[in-house]
Amino acid sequence: MGRFATGKNAYGISDRSGMKYRYRDLKKEWNGSLVGPDEFESKHPQLGPFRTVADPEAIRDARPSRTENPVEVLLVLDPFISSAASSGVITVREFGHGRSTTDTVRFRSVNGFDGFTKAVLEQSSGYSITVVTTDTYTFTANGETATIGGIVGGGSRATAGPTTVSA
Repeated sequence: MGRFATGKNAYGISDRSGMKYRYRDLKKEWNGSLVGPDEFESKHPQLGPFRTVADPEAIRDARPSRTENPVEVLLVLDPFISSAASSGVITVREFGHGRSTTDTVRFRSVNGFDGFTKAVLEQSSGYSITVVTTDTYTFTANGETATIGGIVGGGSRATAGPTTVSA
């Protein structure tokens, strides 16, 4: 089994015309029919199926870079320290703040302390800051000064953030 005759003396019948041809001269078409060499037709190019190649424009699970909106940051308990008496400079403790000098910071949910009122500390336009260290920066309160100086205050829910908060 598994061995076939060479067909050198055999004849075959064309599936298309029914004519007799030498077996070794018959050709198999794309649809499986055995036909004579003068009847052979190759497959038309429009009869597909076509190989579809993926369009190499997209990357799977891409993560485009984006800029996060600035948000409010909860400050430590009593984050403000007043400077000397009769000075309007306040030091803010915000660990690892990542801010730069001349950034504008607005404080919210602040308690007044050492002569500074809640209204002044929570000024809607915010304050321009001066960075001292990676954990502290200073600003000058508008129109008010410390009464004693060196006092810690501000409350337990004080936040620092941009002048407007995106929703």
